[in-house]
Amino acid sequence: MLENLLASDNLWIAAVGAGAFALQITLALLVILRVIMTRHPPGSAFAWIMLTVALPYVGFFLYVLIGERPIGRWRAYKLKHILNAWDRVHEKERRRQLQQAAEFPGSQRHRGLVALAQKLGDLPMTRGSRLELIGDSFHALERMLEDVRRARSSISMEFYIWSLGGRSDEIAQAVIEAAERGVVCRILVDDVGSRQFLRSPWPAKMLAAGVHFNRALPIHFLSLTKGRADLRLHRKTVIIDDAVGYTGSLNMIDPDVFNVSEGVGEWIDAMVRVEGTAVAHLNEVFFFDWALQPDDEGRPPVYAGGIRQTPAAGSAAVTVVPSGPTTVDDANKRLIIEAINCARSHVLLTTPYFVPDESLVLAIQNASLRGVEVRLCVPERCDSKFVSWASRRYFSDLMDCGVKILLFRDGVLHTKAITVDDDFALFGTVNLDNRSLHLNFEMMLLVFDRDFVHSLAQLQRGYERRAAQLQPILWHKRSRLQRFLEGLFYLCSPLL
Repeated sequence: MLENLLASDNLWIAAVGAGAFALQITLALLVILRVIMTRHPPGSAFAWIMLTVALPYVGFFLYVLIGERPIGRWRAYKLKHILNAWDRVHEKERRRQLQQAAEFPGSQRHRGLVALAQKLGDLPMTRGSRLELIGDSFHALERMLEDVRRARSSISMEFYIWSLGGRSDEIAQAVIEAAERGVVCRILVDDVGSRQFLRSPWPAKMLAAGVHFNRALPIHFLSLTKGRADLRLHRKTVIIDDAVGYTGSLNMIDPDVFNVSEGVGEWIDAMVRVEGTAVAHLNEVFFFDWALQPDDEGRPPVYAGGIRQTPAAGSAAVTVVPSGPTTVDDANKRLIIEAINCARSHVLLTTPYFVPDESLVLAIQNASLRGVEVRLCVPERCDSKFVSWASRRYFSDLMDCGVKILLFRDGVLHTKAITVDDDFALFGTVNLDNRSLHLNFEMMLLVFDRDFVHSLAQLQRGYERRAAQLQPILWHKRSRLQRFLEGLFYLCSPLL
């Protein structure tokens, strides 16, 4: 009798094991077929196939969550209506401004770059802005606080991270006070990046004071039709009274209190304060994001945008380039590669996260090989060890082509900036990694203004003075363990 029970149990275990194995094979085949049919880049496709085969069930689950770029059926429906409204509102204004853009400020060889930026972001270049580069996080927060306290009609803010404590709380309180005196306040924060803030009493306080508050891209683990979990709103934008705007790399954080326990040092950021014509397009992008985010299914989308003409306040020519899963595929990467291809004398690249794909690496190498001085400044230590190891895999190939790599030693260098020759700059929220280049909602400014470009280049050179240049001979002597970790995380780089 006992032998029969044991035999029965063994048969049952064997049947379950065979079923589990067959299910894993089926799931792996489904992922492989899906990867092939959706035209993933080869590196990403190979990484997903290997992950699905190596991690039974887990790989399939991860692919369902983050393997593609759906924004959700309901949000996709809203997006279609918002884009139609966008086109109706802007058609005449865009035609007029695109005609003005024919009189391009500067070298004619950059006309193609401007045309590409306008096409990718679907916003025309404007003239008449005054840009103030703020290279100190504390000063940037103080300027924002002053403008919020002076606000008379409207405040619009969107951030990936709104943290707790210090100056962030001061600005949150200033927004509440502005709403109480009748200012229309809209706050949009990412559901993942700002999770601690969202769990705090601050959102309830803001809503009680009359602030219009929304969480961007909320995660619904039980409803995958809402979209993948890691498409995040990474923009950092502030607009005050439709007259003053801010964007750049600084989240709503106080460097004195943010992630102090991580042991990576102070977060180093930069922002640009904008007055004049470009503010209208910063406003446009904010209202686009605001209309897209609410998940109240069944209610028609309301796009409150429209070109709000802002009087000229300076001479800078600016193209606002929003990007993400709702725009042209890989808009950021296309624009950055084109900008590097325009270089004649030098390119300064500053980024906290450097995990590019082969096309961007090739553009950087080609620039250096044709005689352009290319300098890449990244933090020696960042808040992601995986990213650090993956990024180092590219260092040898870049240095072999003459690229100078500098490791910033005084904290987490979080500024995202590119200056090309003395002609133009790209500045905003975009990291040189797969997430920014391919997935997240991001924002870049293409700027033609000699004073701003000079100030940004000086800021980048200042970072370099606080960095150590990587020496190729010493780098090639690194340990086998380091090489192994670089290669391991390089294989996963399409997923980072």
